[in-house]
Amino acid sequence: MSYTTEQLIQILDQELRATWKGERILLSSSHRLSNPVVAKALGSEKLSKVFAYRDFRSQIHQYQVEHGVSGIVWRTCRFNDRTLRFPEIHNQLVPVVGDKDILISAKEEVLSFWREETQQMPFWRSGSPPHQISPELVNRLAQQAEWAEIDAGQAELYLGLCWGDPKECHYQWAYPQSRCERVIAAVNEPTLLKV
Repeated sequence: MSYTTEQLIQILDQELRATWKGERILLSSSHRLSNPVVAKALGSEKLSKVFAYRDFRSQIHQYQVEHGVSGIVWRTCRFNDRTLRFPEIHNQLVPVVGDKDILISAKEEVLSFWREETQQMPFWRSGSPPHQISPELVNRLAQQAEWAEIDAGQAELYLGLCWGDPKECHYQWAYPQSRCERVIAAVNEPTLLKV
């Protein structure tokens, strides 16, 4: 019997705490950074912590793939007295075969929640600075997306419209193969606390 997603998350959490307490040591860490100035500035203790945890997490990812242990966790978004439970890839795990299909299958429910909760609210596309966009553009972006993510602030709702590889879509370097466009709905200008 293989470990569950929840058990792997607990194992990673325990390992991260042990690493930062100095209970894990990686002796070869200074040789892994190609810039000796940065390696010296950070110090061998900090480098050891970073690489020890990274190596352990890589082993967990390999285990996930070999045993088909999903990287999906179910998160609850609360906004205006309503809640939505939806899937997302845990930030310390990787997606395995079938995980993207789970994300895709939840897209319409996420978009329905978004539409119901953002009626009469203006939209902004995240960026620096964010710029206001039309509901029609949001609909076009939603049609192009493979799956959707949602998050809430006190008076703002954040929509992620994603495509490509779920483990890479949040990184700028992955564009155009993978991407997660961010749209903000806010009564006033967005505060950008969660984007």
